[in-house]
Amino acid sequence: MFGAPLDFSFKCLSSVSDVVSEEPNVSVRPLRRNSEGKFSSRSLRLNNNIISDLQGLTETLSALFTEPKRLAWLDLSFNDLSHIHPVLTELTELQVLYLHGNSVSNLSEVDKLGTLPFLHTVTLHGNTMETVRGYRGYVIAALPHLKMMDFSAVTKQERVMASIWHRGGRGHKSTNQSKED
Repeated sequence: MFGAPLDFSFKCLSSVSDVVSEEPNVSVRPLRRNSEGKFSSRSLRLNNNIISDLQGLTETLSALFTEPKRLAWLDLSFNDLSHIHPVLTELTELQVLYLHGNSVSNLSEVDKLGTLPFLHTVTLHGNTMETVRGYRGYVIAALPHLKMMDFSAVTKQERVMASIWHRGGRGHKSTNQSKED
């Protein structure tokens, strides 16, 4: 569906721009390049690096992929991201986004992803925001097309409860409260 993933995991990359000078990890599925050396995949793994900012992502995707705007699967897990960078909202065909194991603390950062019409799977566990009361409900309310969150299916009941909770104005009120409060 997304083609063989372009895998740059475990390379100690500190920025997304560093990817251009690296060769992807060897994969079981062969990676196809066009005459310009660009890949035809729609998936990218940047997990398990030390990336703290996504500045330059658009240029990096353009350098790597034949159709960069068609990226559908992006793994940014286990990096050092403290914010959800607005550049992700430009990936309008993004369906799967892994952000678990980062340092995002503000739950309202998730709101930025609400503009992605095809985003159906997201992982955010292992970020500081996970300790906020109402975390799962908030994310489900903010991302209406979500089917999977943190490797767990979003149920119809969760969607109804999240809608009620969010409509009641509690979504933003509790974003800075931890479970211990």
